[in-house]
Amino acid sequence: MADPRVLVTGVLLAGGRAERMDGRDKGLLPLAGEPLIVHGVRRLKPQVAELLISANRHGEIYQRFGCRVVGDSVNERFRGPLAGMLAALRAATTPWVLTAPCDSPLLPPDYAARMLAALAEGQSAAGVMDDAGRWQPVFVLLSVDLRVDLTAWLAAGEGGAERWLRRHRPVPVKFPDWPGLWRNVNTPEELARLEAEWPGLDSAT
Repeated sequence: MADPRVLVTGVLLAGGRAERMDGRDKGLLPLAGEPLIVHGVRRLKPQVAELLISANRHGEIYQRFGCRVVGDSVNERFRGPLAGMLAALRAATTPWVLTAPCDSPLLPPDYAARMLAALAEGQSAAGVMDDAGRWQPVFVLLSVDLRVDLTAWLAAGEGGAERWLRRHRPVPVKFPDWPGLWRNVNTPEELARLEAEWPGLDSAT
């Protein structure tokens, strides 16, 4: 079986403006006494060959978490998750890049392995998490060969992670045994709710 600890570079996407968080850098907001990004690093770093952090602000802080920090290029900055994906595709030294948002702290311990196994069976250049028929387009595994197409897509003024993915007929990957995977934080209220529930959620995973 292919080993993601050899073939896959992971990236935690922390490069957005976080407008619904009043512009506060989501990856650095505290959850259970630690920045959100730390929970993602702890879960994903052991699964991949290298873990990157995609960030456009506070790069010097993100470097403290033991990962290489990559930012969007000048022409693509703050163009959404696709820009962060492209930065990772350009920086990766492995054939595959696996993404996750910095505000989803409940990643499963076999996230990388299951995504890579699904692509090996499907013979595709991309895989996307599928939640009951709904794609989650910031949880994707991409061949680094897609960086050329993604560069052209953004240069043409296009956007939308799901629209771009559909061009490449990604393999849908289901995680029915991991319902907390999609739990993310977009507002202060969602962060407060997750903080209140965290002891039970963390112990369950």
